Amino acid sequence: MSEFRALVLHEEGGKVVPRLETLDENRLPAGEVTVAVEYSTLNYKDGMILEGQGRLVRAYPHVPGIDFAGSVLNSDAPGFKPGDPVILTGWRVGELHWGGYAERARVPAANLVRRPDGLSAKQAMAIGTAGFTAMLAVIALERHGLAPEAGPGPNDVLVTGAAGGVGSIAVSLLSALGYRVAASTGRPELRDYLTGLGAAELIDRAALAAKPTRPLDRERWAGAI
Repeated sequence: MSEFRALVLHEEGGKVVPRLETLDENRLPAGEVTVAVEYSTLNYKDGMILEGQGRLVRAYPHVPGIDFAGSVLNSDAPGFKPGDPVILTGWRVGELHWGGYAERARVPAANLVRRPDGLSAKQAMAIGTAGFTAMLAVIALERHGLAPEAGPGPNDVLVTGAAGGVGSIAVSLLSALGYRVAASTGRPELRDYLTGLGAAELIDRAALAAKPTRPLDRERWAGAI
C-alpha cells in the first residue's frame, strides 16, 4: 500500500491541532475513485475548519480541503479510468469527508467532474470554488434577464464583499462582460485593487447597512451578488 502526505487535523483538549503526516492509502475513506491530488485552494470555509470554528467537522482525525484537482489513480466506477484529469468542488468534502489537503483523496465518483481539455490542474484551482461560485451567480442573474444594456442607471450591478474571493472574481467577470460594477467593501484601502479588477465605483459597506428612511426607495442596480 503506497504512502502519501496529508495535513491531518486532530482534536486535543478542545482545540484543533494540525499536523503534516505520512499515511497509508488504507486510511482513506470509502469511495469508488482514488485521485492523485495536485492542487487545492484555501477558502474561507477551510480557514474555519483549520481553526475549529463552526462545528463543520464532526469527526477527527480529519483531512480538510473543500476542493481539489488532480488525476485518477484507480477507479471502481465505469465513468473514470486511471489518468483521467478531474476536479472536485463541494459535496461537503473537506467537512464530512476527507478533502484535498493531501496527496491522495478517495471520493464517490458522483463527486467528480472531468477537467476540461486545455485547463491544467493549477489553472482549475486558481479559479477554484470561489470562481465557480462567482460564475454560477453571474449565470443565475443572466438567466433572470440581466444584460449589460438593461441596467436602470449607471450602476448596473452591485457586488458585496467585493474584496473577498467570490466578490473579486465576480467583479472581474461582470466587468469583462460589459456591466458597470459597483463594488461594496469595508476595506477602502483596496480601492486600487478593485478598480484594477474593473469596478467603476466603490461603496462603503456601512452605507448599505444604513436603515432605510422610507418604505420604498428608488431602484439603484439591475442585480446584485
